[in-house]
Amino acid sequence: MSSDYIKTEIRDGVLAITMHDPATRNAINPDMAREMFEALERFEDDPEQRALLLTGTEPSFCSGANVQGFSRSIQERERREEEGESEATFHRPWGGMEARYARQFDPESSRAPEMALRIQELQKPTIAAVNGHAIGAGMGLALACDIRIAAQKAQFSEAFVLMGLIPAVGSCWNLPRLIGLSNTLLLQYSGDRVDGQEALRMGLVSKVTPDDHLMEAAWELATRLAQGATRSQSLTKYLVRQSLDQSFREHLELAHVAQDQARRTEDHREAVQAFLEKRTPKFKGR
Repeated sequence: MSSDYIKTEIRDGVLAITMHDPATRNAINPDMAREMFEALERFEDDPEQRALLLTGTEPSFCSGANVQGFSRSIQERERREEEGESEATFHRPWGGMEARYARQFDPESSRAPEMALRIQELQKPTIAAVNGHAIGAGMGLALACDIRIAAQKAQFSEAFVLMGLIPAVGSCWNLPRLIGLSNTLLLQYSGDRVDGQEALRMGLVSKVTPDDHLMEAAWELATRLAQGATRSQSLTKYLVRQSLDQSFREHLELAHVAQDQARRTEDHREAVQAFLEKRTPKFKGR
């Protein structure tokens, strides 16, 4: 299937998706989102594709939403402004937001939040190889992946505030869980950029590599995960996500059910047999 805004490669059980719009530094647009959703649907349904590697065409990972459409969006929004009291009449921003939230939810036209949600809910391991700028919505996509590896030249920024916007694409949910409230609000209030080493210090990424070694390291990790017990990895991912909203008792009860399911897999039987035979197990993700 022809794609204009992403490139895909499948190797050793890994699907690599490269966001590809060099003219905009891989900014997200509706066509890119559509192509991404199609690729992710195929990835989710194909048992031979067992891990996802997400990156961008050099020199950027993803520069965020396509700003060129912002002016048109503002004009369109003003034309369809509802009659009656608007958010502008509220002196305190939370009041206006809550009043509008009670009436409707209007997803962004770029579908970037839906992309982040789709990536975060994938039932397979996901890795972001951040090779350059991950700005605004681009940073949000990286945060939606399970693991982030960054090149030294990587640049992360919650740049929404510089456009008078709030951090979107799930950043207000993901960031505090990764780097704490103080660091989160520092990045989101200021829009400042942090490089790979500072991102590592904050806990934003798991590993930093030399610029020319990033993709080699990312492919190596993705391949290792794809060759592992991916059904067990999927259950682990589910448990970790659920634990964020559970008590310890609730988590233990759910983990008991998950472990019972894991014990029924072919991979568990293979691992036990390989241990007894003193060899390396060959997992199939079943």
